[in-house]
This record gives sequence, structure tokens and C-alpha cells, in this order.
Amino acid sequence: MLDQGAAPLTTEPSPEKPQGAAARLMRRKPVERLVAEGGQGEGGALRRSLSMWQLTMISIGATLGTGIFVVLGEAVPEAGPAVTVSFVIAGLTALFSALSYAELAGTIPVSGSSYSYAYATMGELVAWVCGWCLILEYGVSVAAVAVGWGEYLNELLAGTIGVTIPDTLSAPPGDGGFFNLPALIVVLLAMVFLLGGARESARANTVMVVVKIAALVLFCAVGVQGFRSGNYENFMPLGMAGVSAAGASLFFSYIGFDAASTAGEEAKNPQRDLPRAIMLSLLIVTALYVLVAAVAVGARPWKGFGESEAALAGIMEDVTGQSFWAVLLAAGAVIAIASVVLTVLYGQTRILFAMSRDGLVPKVFSRVHKKTGAPRANTVIVSLFCGVLAAAVPLGRLADATSIGTLFAFALVNVAVIVLRRTRPEMKRTFRVPLSPLFPVIGFGFCVWMMFSLDTITWIVFGVWMAVGLAVYFAYGMRRSALR
Repeated sequence: MLDQGAAPLTTEPSPEKPQGAAARLMRRKPVERLVAEGGQGEGGALRRSLSMWQLTMISIGATLGTGIFVVLGEAVPEAGPAVTVSFVIAGLTALFSALSYAELAGTIPVSGSSYSYAYATMGELVAWVCGWCLILEYGVSVAAVAVGWGEYLNELLAGTIGVTIPDTLSAPPGDGGFFNLPALIVVLLAMVFLLGGARESARANTVMVVVKIAALVLFCAVGVQGFRSGNYENFMPLGMAGVSAAGASLFFSYIGFDAASTAGEEAKNPQRDLPRAIMLSLLIVTALYVLVAAVAVGARPWKGFGESEAALAGIMEDVTGQSFWAVLLAAGAVIAIASVVLTVLYGQTRILFAMSRDGLVPKVFSRVHKKTGAPRANTVIVSLFCGVLAAAVPLGRLADATSIGTLFAFALVNVAVIVLRRTRPEMKRTFRVPLSPLFPVIGFGFCVWMMFSLDTITWIVFGVWMAVGLAVYFAYGMRRSALR
């Protein structure tokens, strides 16, 4: 049942049968049809069980983790002490896009996130491209996050039992290892939680989010004792280009805020709660990122970063001279990164669920288990794929590839807000982007700017990914679309 802010289900007629290839590529799915089909899958339906608090925790769970626990160590050498500015720039980029997400999530409360928003506003081909980018954003980022989990697991094992997993089994090829077993394990553990259903997964995630926030607050309390103002001299040693490059990499740290939008068909009151959860989670995460980065750079000279992906644990040990605090932080990081894997994997399965219901990917991804209300086959397939990817590909390349896919999808969301305002101005919106279309245009510009801050290799990977996606669409999706 729709809330009072939703448009009636009968105001827009079904689209006429498209004529010609161009018409098929541009066919749009009416907003009312998207909403009416919400939750419906093959053999069952998703269950509405998530509150605003749980939606906020899903967004924080998907966002707060690898970006500050792992990627910080790679970003500091690019920007120097000005990495705090890089976090702010990445956060501003995310903020403008978050405003657009909030409006569309309240207007079109479905599981497909920006894929569904593009389908309703810009047509099937653009929606497919957006969905393909989301597969890169969510699916590949699960793998990237899982890679970093093994670093902190080794820190924890070394500090507690004095044994670590050898590099051969804890690092992927290219990073000194053969197979990253911990990365595979954490993905499979997340899969087990998700198979139990959305409500059970959300409860586990909430506990993990509280633990990781506490771990970061503890780091700040201990790390500030080693703060040296001299570490901030020569604040921007690599210039604005370095700050921009680090910001583009760190944007990977913000991609989870839109995870709440993938839960649109399992939220109790999506039109009211989704916009609130998106904005609240982004504010909390940005504040924590900037605070932790400021303390970390103040406690360790910027040239000392990059030696280990578990940088925060190392700083704790340097400041206190005791391994206890580093072990405690490593334990928090293990839980924190597991939470990211859980929630981002959840988002990926729900996006594929929506694409499958539209006929663009096989129906197996929209099968719902009647007892748990979860897309079990979808979850298993995605988990195995991400687990193998995590075990075989280095973190840095995964993070950059994820960032460019995310930025492209976010750019389309900003455009979708403008298009929907023009084509459906009569629709009631539970949240409206202020100063539209100015803010969506700024959000679009930020995304494009940060995309061009990424290196050439990342663009090549992205180009290959998009070429494969278009081949899949023309060979399968366009022919089997539910709107054909």
C-alpha cells in the first residue's frame, strides 16, 4: 500500500508497443508500474520489515569500513596531510548525489536504486548501462572490501595467538600471494546471514555498526595523544592534483550511502524513511571520516603511510607502545569490514532482483524463497562470484574500478531528478532537492570531474566493462525485456 506522498497507480497508461530498434532502446517503465511491482518476485515476495533506524544502519554499514580502515593508507601518499581535504571533496560529491538519491528514493521506493530511476526517466538502454555500473559498484566493491578484511584479521591473529595466515593464502596474485582465503571466507559468512532474510541480516548489521563506530571513536581518543602539529607542515606537498586524485580514490569510501535505496521494497515506510536514512547516514559517515583522517595524519608523518593496509592499527601501537590497543582496533576493523561486505552484498542482490524482474537478466535472480522472503539463488550466485573475485584480484585496482562505476551511476541519478521534475511535475515528493536543477547539475559536474581524475588504466577497465555490458544487453536483455 502506498503512503500519502505517492502518486496513484493509474495516472499513467502502459507504454505502447515500441516500433523499431530506437524505440525499444528508449522505452521507459512507468513509475506507477515500478511501484506496483515492488517486492514481487518469482514464486514469492520480499517482506517489508525494515525500520528507518535499520535503513540508516544499512547505509552506514555499507559505507563506514574499508575507506577509513584500509584505503586511507593508500590515499595519504597521494595527497599528503591534505587527505582531510580529499575526504571533504569526496563527501561533497557524495552529498549532491545523495540529495538526488533522497528525492528519487522517496518518489520511486523500489529495490533497483539508480537503475530503476533511470528506467523511469531515460529509457531502457540508459537503465541497463546504469544497472551494469551498479553491478561494478556493488559486486566488485564487495570483493575490494573483502581483500582488506584479511589485513586486519592477520593483525588480530598476530596480537592474540601470535600466528598469521601466510601471504600465499592471504593475498591475491600480484600482491605477493596465490589465493586470498580470508577474503573468500568473509564473503561466504555474509552469504549465510543474507540467506536468513533481510530482517535477520539487518539486526546483525546494526550490532556490527555500533561496534565499528565505537572502534573509530576509540582510535581518535588514543591517536590524538600522539598528535604532532609538525606533521601538518607542507600541507599539500603534491598540489591540488594529488588532492583531487586522492579524492577520486576515496570516493570509494562513500559508495555505500545509497545502499538504503536498494531496500526500497523491504522498508516498512519507504517514502518517508528512505530519504531520511540516506541523508543521516552520509552526515554521520563524513564526520567520522574527516575526524579519523585528521587524527591519523597528526599522529604519523604522511610519508609513513602506505606500508600497510592496516594503518590505523599500526598508529595505535606506535602511540601507546603497546600491542593491546592495536589488537582491540583490529578486532573492531574485522567486524567493521564484515559489516560492509554484508550490506553491500545485500544491495547487489536487490539490484539484480529488480533487473531480473524486468527481464534484463535471467529469472533465477528474482526467485524468492517463501519461508525467508529472500532471493536465495541470487544470493548464492553473487556471493560465489564476489568471493572468487576477492580472492584473485588486488585491492587497489578493484577500488578504482568501483569508483568510476559509482561516479557514472551517480551522474545519471542527478540527471534523472531533472528529467522526472520536467516529465512528471505533478508527482508528490516526500523530499525535494533544494535549488533544483542547480544542485543536480553541480552533482553531475562533480561526478564527471572526479571520473577524469582517475588514471588511464581505470578508464580502460571501465571501457571494457561497458563494452561487455552492451554486448550482453543486445544479445539477451533487449530481446527478453518485460516491456518488449
